[in-house]
Amino acid sequence: MNDIRLETKRLYLKAVTPKYINHLFESHTKAEIRSILEIDETGFDRYRNMFENGMETYQISFLYFFLIEKESKQIIGECGFHTWNKKHSRAELFYSLKADNFKKRGFMTEAIPLILKYGFEQMALHRMEALIAAWNEPSLKLIHKNGFVKEGIMREDYFENGQHEDSICFSLLANEYQSTL
Repeated sequence: MNDIRLETKRLYLKAVTPKYINHLFESHTKAEIRSILEIDETGFDRYRNMFENGMETYQISFLYFFLIEKESKQIIGECGFHTWNKKHSRAELFYSLKADNFKKRGFMTEAIPLILKYGFEQMALHRMEALIAAWNEPSLKLIHKNGFVKEGIMREDYFENGQHEDSICFSLLANEYQSTL
C-alpha cells in the first residue's frame, strides 16, 4: 500500500486513499477502524458507506490527508482533494478541522501550501477548484492568501441544513501556482 506522508512544522500529514480505506475494512474490526481513524459512530458509518458503495469511477477518485498534530499525535482534521478527475487533471480542494479548539491557530495556513505543492507537482494537476460558502470568511481569506481566483457563483450548489446553498467558485491553475514560487 502506498503510504504517503508529508510534514510541516506542527503537523504530520498522512494520505487517505480509496486503497487505504479498502484495506482498513478488509483487515480490521470496527473497533480497530474507529481507533485508527479516531472517529465516532457517525464517522464510522461515513467510511463504511464509502467502502460499501464505492469511492471511485474509472476516472474520478480522491486523495486527502489526515492532519495530525505533532504535539498531541491527534488527528485534528483533513485536507486534500475530492472529485479528482484524473483524465482532465483537476481536483476540488477541501479542508476541515474536527473541532473549534483547533481553529484560528493557523493549522490550515500551514497545511494548504504543502497540499497545493503536492497536487501540482506529484498529482500533475492542471487546475484546482475550491467551492466556498459566502459566509465562510476564514476559508475565503485562506483561498485568497493562496492565490485562488474567483470565477463566479454556483447557484444552489449544495444541500445543507434542509436548504440549497450557493457556493463561490475559485480556481488556481498550474501556471499561476508556478509563477508564485
